[in-house]
Amino acid sequence: MHKRMKSLNRLLAIAEKEWIQIRRDWRSLVLSLILPVILLLLFGYALNMDVKNVHVAVLDQDKSGFTRRLIDSMFHNEYLVLYSFTDDYKEIDTLIDKEIVQLALVFPPHFTEDYYAGRQSTLQLIVDGSDSTTATIAASYVNSILFDFNKQEKEQEFKRYGLVQTDFPITVENRVWYNPELESKNFIIPGLIVLIMAIISALITSLTVSREWERGTMESLISTPLRKHELYFGKLIPYIFIALFDVICTFALAYFVFKVPFKGSFVEFYVIAILFLIGTSSLGMLLSSATRSQVLSVQFAIIITYLPSFILSGYVFPILNMPNLVQTITYLIPARYLMVYVKSLALRGIGYTLLWSQILFLAVFALIVGAVCLMKLKLTLPEK
Repeated sequence: MHKRMKSLNRLLAIAEKEWIQIRRDWRSLVLSLILPVILLLLFGYALNMDVKNVHVAVLDQDKSGFTRRLIDSMFHNEYLVLYSFTDDYKEIDTLIDKEIVQLALVFPPHFTEDYYAGRQSTLQLIVDGSDSTTATIAASYVNSILFDFNKQEKEQEFKRYGLVQTDFPITVENRVWYNPELESKNFIIPGLIVLIMAIISALITSLTVSREWERGTMESLISTPLRKHELYFGKLIPYIFIALFDVICTFALAYFVFKVPFKGSFVEFYVIAILFLIGTSSLGMLLSSATRSQVLSVQFAIIITYLPSFILSGYVFPILNMPNLVQTITYLIPARYLMVYVKSLALRGIGYTLLWSQILFLAVFALIVGAVCLMKLKLTLPEK
């Protein structure tokens, strides 16, 4: 018991020493506390996957009342905006090249005549494919509006022939669960919180050990009875508390400023966040121990956390659409598991009973990285 108390005292002494160092380096402290809020505000407002206000040019070669009515039916919504009528294809080409419009509708001559004669009436839709996502969604808007217009026209035609009620054999009734308004912020903001947690936690701990070596204070620590696990936990604890404070700030912004719904338990989210932060903070300390250089450890921390977490976590690109080899690599990315957990907890309200596998993977990641970090920590002078 006496030995355990001494070990605990040494651990707390290292934690206190690290906290004093954090308070002295006030610029890094302010950065680690303020940067997550700034990043969430900046990217929360900037990142928006909702395709709205798509500018459309129209080339009407038919110039009939029917085409005017069809054009009017297309632009009474928040998705498509009529930019201008054009005179020829050359003007459409110029508008698309200058990125003024993303779509162009071309009504050929005799469009109305063909329609009422029962012949195929072809409406040309020109799409700017340089942004494939916007092009695909905008084209689906046009097709949906045209489908509704065709349906209404046929119903009126049937009524003229005495068919008062028209029943269609198959109808689709949409029911959107968990995100009824289909607002992209409801899944972008929780994902951003995970990315910010991964980057900041690894970044601030990537300086811990390398700073000791560069300033020559590691020799003093080596001369004490300090053990590796005491150094590891003593340096980890203050940064975990800073990262947890960042979690509270970013979560409050998401809930109160961006109005992101949170149907699950915040306490559960906080506990899982601690597990995630232990793993990512240990990763930063591992890099710091391996490089023994503050510049290198920071660079490696950014490279290893930012791009993999952004691309391979399922935040932007669905993992199931990736090649099999890349899907296998994603299992090494801790942000993948927390991303699933946070989105499910926030939007679906489901927790550990269904997402226990994500908790298991996070625990395994934290244990493995922590063990490797302890192995890499050397309380001996390097050989010359």
